[in-house]
Amino acid sequence: MKTEINKKLGNRIKYLRLQRGLSQEQLAEEIDIATTSLSYVETGRGFMTLATLEKLANVLKVDLYEIFQFTTLETSHEMYDYILKKLDIIKNDDEKIRITYNIIKNI
Repeated sequence: MKTEINKKLGNRIKYLRLQRGLSQEQLAEEIDIATTSLSYVETGRGFMTLATLEKLANVLKVDLYEIFQFTTLETSHEMYDYILKKLDIIKNDDEKIRITYNIIKNI
């Protein structure tokens, strides 16, 4: 049964999978489910258990909550504002500032 949350989750999983350059077959094998099961999830016709979602997050190298971040930033202005908010959050964390600095420095 396709529900709105299933469709959004499926689209998000597919997006993250493609960002990592993985095929459905590769990802399904990594998280130990059938390729058809992953296909059902990505098309909104199925859902994963929490244990499988945890495996998925590990393979995709994201925090579990990021799988459920369905909103996307579309404009440069929105992306810039998002970056500024994140920088404000980490401003007192020397290690995260150092990491962010090194990333930006290498752009």
